[in-house]
Amino acid sequence: MTTTSARPTRTGARVHVQRFGTFLSGMVMPNIAAFIAWGLITAFFIATGWLPNGILGGFGNADQIGWTGAATTLAQTADGTTFPQYVGLVGPMITYLLPLLIANTGGRMVYDTRGGVIATIATMGVIVGSTIPMFIGAMIVGPISAWLLKKLDSLWAGKIRPGFEMLVDNFSSGILGALLALGAFFGIAPVVTALSSFLETVVDWLIANGLLPLASIFIEPGKILFLNNAINHGVLTPLGVQQVEENGKSLLFLLEANPGPGLGILLAFTFFGVGIAKASAPGAIIIQFLGGIHEIYFPYVLMKPMLVLAAIGGGMTGVAINVAFQTGLRAPASPGSIFAVLIQTAPDSYVGVILSVIGAALVSFLISAVILRASRKRDLANENAGDLSAAVAATEANKGKSSSVLGGLTGAGTAAGVTDAAARGATDGALADGRRFSDIVFACDAGMGSSAMGASVLRNKIKKAGIEGVTVTNKSIANLDGTADLVITHRDLTARAEGMSPNSLHVSVENFMNSPKYDEVVQLLQNQATEGADR
Repeated sequence: MTTTSARPTRTGARVHVQRFGTFLSGMVMPNIAAFIAWGLITAFFIATGWLPNGILGGFGNADQIGWTGAATTLAQTADGTTFPQYVGLVGPMITYLLPLLIANTGGRMVYDTRGGVIATIATMGVIVGSTIPMFIGAMIVGPISAWLLKKLDSLWAGKIRPGFEMLVDNFSSGILGALLALGAFFGIAPVVTALSSFLETVVDWLIANGLLPLASIFIEPGKILFLNNAINHGVLTPLGVQQVEENGKSLLFLLEANPGPGLGILLAFTFFGVGIAKASAPGAIIIQFLGGIHEIYFPYVLMKPMLVLAAIGGGMTGVAINVAFQTGLRAPASPGSIFAVLIQTAPDSYVGVILSVIGAALVSFLISAVILRASRKRDLANENAGDLSAAVAATEANKGKSSSVLGGLTGAGTAAGVTDAAARGATDGALADGRRFSDIVFACDAGMGSSAMGASVLRNKIKKAGIEGVTVTNKSIANLDGTADLVITHRDLTARAEGMSPNSLHVSVENFMNSPKYDEVVQLLQNQATEGADR
């Protein structure tokens, strides 16, 4: 039901990188609420927080505070004197809760509930065997443990006598979990500790030498290639959380989440763009800056690849300002909304953080304005200029893959160039073959931001059309189970969605907020309802 052409090696490699990055971020993204909860508790109750509280924050002399309703541990002063100190919430959450949640999620991604359980067991070994938060350890040990259990179960699948299945399943996973916990304690924990210390040393060196802004050279183009969640939650979040435990805040949470670069680019299109791009930019600003959905500005950059320089320039400016003011966030800002950024900002960092957003937006706006102004006359003379589908065509060529269509379903600007008549014929043929569409899924990298936005738009269109019996949901590509009738994704992500749900029909869009394909999907559903009524 889809058409696929051969992919160049470099495109296949990029899809593999995206898939690996999605897997890493997929372990963190579902648990962002826990990170936010921990960040709020940290922001309020640690010694330098808004409302310092030794019982909840885990500091101060427990005997002097005098409340005995919480567990205590022994702490030591600089002169060697020991005193009882409350454990609090901050320490146990970052040491145990967050890594175990990550491990459980990673295990479930590999082997469902059994994978989640054994991943949690094994990760306790790496947690207890280290002196630092084991986020990286959890992301390694969790999925590997689940994979090993899956392979072990396959050895005697279908060979167990009836009535002994539960006994074998429980003891096999229990024994393997105990062995993996021991192996993680003695073998993996020291290695991950050394790796984390090395990465932290590298970051500290970059900050000390004023080189951290150079990270934007890799981060900003990576975002445009849909590696933003992998970069932010797969790499920066684990390192940032470790820095928060040591310093009370981390600049790493701002490297990718700063909404300034995207805001500047969209503002430039608002004033100097042409066509659909100019008309849609103001609405995109609201979604990107206030809603935190950064993916909304990616097509604008892909329309004019030179604008990646504006993104890099804005990103470097924001990082440089944050380095100069020594700012940081208490926890990840997800999504990357200005509201989320300000809520997680450390009390002593508001001036620097706000200036970093303004500075990043200003620099990216100026660079974008120069680029757009330089090509404005040529764009005005080109009737197709400002059409976002031109950027999609370039992306498709870069992918080395033609559009996946709904039986020939195409929208404005598709590379396939199918006529309306051909699309109708393909649609009618699909329905004549008995294919019915009742389950539509929007899928994106994390399954939260852009896919939720697109699902809401299409859901409203279907409701206004009076169509019933059709569900529209959103989820991450990693959670596609192959049961959806129709899967809608951004064109950059369609190849991965096809691999996860090969029996579904796939529609590629360039803009989740306003795609002409939504109207064609609605028309398809109306035709389906009409044919159903005639039968």
